[in-house]
Amino acid sequence: MIAVRNWLFLLVFYGGSVPIVLTSPISALFGWRAMVVHTHFWTRFHGWATRTILGIHQNIEGARFGDTTGPGHIGGVPVLYAAKHQAMYETLELGRMLRNPAIVMKQELTDIPVWGWAARRYGVIVVDREASAGALRRMLREARAALAEHRSILIFPEGTRVAPGEQPPLRAGFAGLYQMLKIPVVPVAINSGLVWPKHGAKVPGVVTFRFGDPIPPGLPRAEIERRVHAAINALDTPQT
Repeated sequence: MIAVRNWLFLLVFYGGSVPIVLTSPISALFGWRAMVVHTHFWTRFHGWATRTILGIHQNIEGARFGDTTGPGHIGGVPVLYAAKHQAMYETLELGRMLRNPAIVMKQELTDIPVWGWAARRYGVIVVDREASAGALRRMLREARAALAEHRSILIFPEGTRVAPGEQPPLRAGFAGLYQMLKIPVVPVAINSGLVWPKHGAKVPGVVTFRFGDPIPPGLPRAEIERRVHAAINALDTPQT
């Protein structure tokens, strides 16, 4: 049954995603808000497919984001969300959950034809893994532009998708954004790898999103990295 669920998901979600992605340039002609509506349609489709076909559901714990101003902000102020990354699942779900954050994304993804162009139109922040001075300046410039539009920023500070139990150190780009933007950080622990493994079949279950308390700006690099690393791995068990 699990194999059947996985094949059906591949057929339905990826088959449906092709026309959604290919028609994104049409929405882009009508501006950023039209792109947001288009993107939300895709992420809602993803959520429906994962629940209905794969039997994967969500559980949200911890400090609720948004209070009176809607998800994606704390007390009306954009923040830097730092999240664990174990599966494609949270990339799409957090985009909708946090109300259109500017997502820090590796350059290779934005080079994908059509999809990469649409991602740039949506307003992602491109990060170059080589971390040259010019690339870091561009990332900071794009992050400040997002804040000027009152958008929060979402980064996966470990830099890549990892399997449960893997806890690599944070990449330098996170500390750079934290120090330069001077906005609160909200860590997000996620255990999606338990049901959506990096390799192998997806299985029914619950993905927990645990939002930590906001961490204020201005902390030394070693302290902010230690606190964020611990918080985003709160649902994880290190390998032995």
